[in-house]
Amino acid sequence: MNNTFTHFHRRLRYIYHHKSRQVRRLSHKWVALFYAFIGASLVAGASMLFAYMAEWALHKNTALVKQYPWFAWVALPLGLPLILWLTRTFAPYTAGSGIPQVLASLSLPYGKPKKRAVGFRETLYKIPLTFLGMLAGASIGREGPSVQVGAAVMASWGRWCKKRNLAFTGLQDNDLLAAGAAGGLAAAFNAPLAGVIFAIEEMGRGVMLRWERTIFICILMAGFVQVAMNGNNPYFYGFFGVALPNMFVWVIVGALVCGVAGGLFARLLLKGAAWVMPKRSRAWVGKHPFLLAAIMGLLIAAIGTLSGGDTFGTGYHQVSDALRGSYDAPMGVALGKWLATIFSYWAGIPGGIFTPSLTIGGMIGQQIADWTHLGTGSNVVVLICMVAFLSAATQSPLTASVVVMEMTGSQHLLIWLLLGGLVAAIVSRQFCPKPFYHAAAARFRQRILDDCTSKQTVLLIEYKK
Repeated sequence: MNNTFTHFHRRLRYIYHHKSRQVRRLSHKWVALFYAFIGASLVAGASMLFAYMAEWALHKNTALVKQYPWFAWVALPLGLPLILWLTRTFAPYTAGSGIPQVLASLSLPYGKPKKRAVGFRETLYKIPLTFLGMLAGASIGREGPSVQVGAAVMASWGRWCKKRNLAFTGLQDNDLLAAGAAGGLAAAFNAPLAGVIFAIEEMGRGVMLRWERTIFICILMAGFVQVAMNGNNPYFYGFFGVALPNMFVWVIVGALVCGVAGGLFARLLLKGAAWVMPKRSRAWVGKHPFLLAAIMGLLIAAIGTLSGGDTFGTGYHQVSDALRGSYDAPMGVALGKWLATIFSYWAGIPGGIFTPSLTIGGMIGQQIADWTHLGTGSNVVVLICMVAFLSAATQSPLTASVVVMEMTGSQHLLIWLLLGGLVAAIVSRQFCPKPFYHAAAARFRQRILDDCTSKQTVLLIEYKK
């Protein structure tokens, strides 16, 4: 009897200790997920705040241009140099899109250089600086900046948690940067799946990432927080038929046109304004950046005036109308938007090219449909060209296809979107062999290393003195 009781008692103790360990392990996992959820919510919150500010700026700019036709001619030539000065003074690593800065940080060695382009305080300046650019009327987007801000927020939150041994102890800075960057994109476009694809295709290109499940959980959480707050609404609205007659022909035509336009677009962005100047004048561009920004502002204002204001800002409303089949595109508006986006980038101010690229593609699709008198189904051509141009500009066809699919709810056309994106990316490489984001990232990486080296040299000289 005593042996039976002793055995039963030991068995109860074993079960108790075993279950206690299980509960502790489960509790530890849930605590880690809780901190991951907070980080993803912070990324989504920053992205949503950015979205509200951008929407207000675009609406205000449209109203001001309509009420005061001279507004663009004052705001752009004066505003762009001011924004450039603020950028260079307070946040020099926030110029341009934001995605190249994250890619550069991923490829840098661990230490201070890795944090330089995604420092928390400096990167947050990107939100008001991009806001001012949109308010002035520059052809820029917020999605690229949302990626850089998301990376900075998640990396800073992860370091804070790791320092206190709360969570993310098994993750490195690269993992946190990738999670925050892709989460920022997912929240910006209300497209959680696109964030995951972006992380795999764009963030993981040329960089070793471990892809632990925590990264994907953070990305999806950021997208789902956005969905929970704003509803499961597509970024763009439109009704798309199953397919057009001769769909293959439309896809190839759109991909070829957008592939050429997107490849030249990326090449001009990388080469800069000096590349199109006579050799004797190229040195002037580097010596007078603020005057160049003012000239770019005048050119953007002129293009916007000629297009009736359709080339200012992101072009969201124009693409929305085109996807609903109700956009009366002015002649040459796609070329105008193409030039306005290039000039905005050459001005050196913070601002993304993601949404403007979608707009350029959509306008190209609309004008192809107008020239061929397509009528019904023109929005399908617009959709294909949106993917094709974005794919050509970034050479990331999977990301472009899935982003557009999710933001428009056009899952049934995904195979055609993928085909158009792949063909456009192949054509684009003939004009711009290196993907734009990664070529720009290599420049940021070298700049960061040079800045760190020069700073160390100065400190060494002061120490010797």
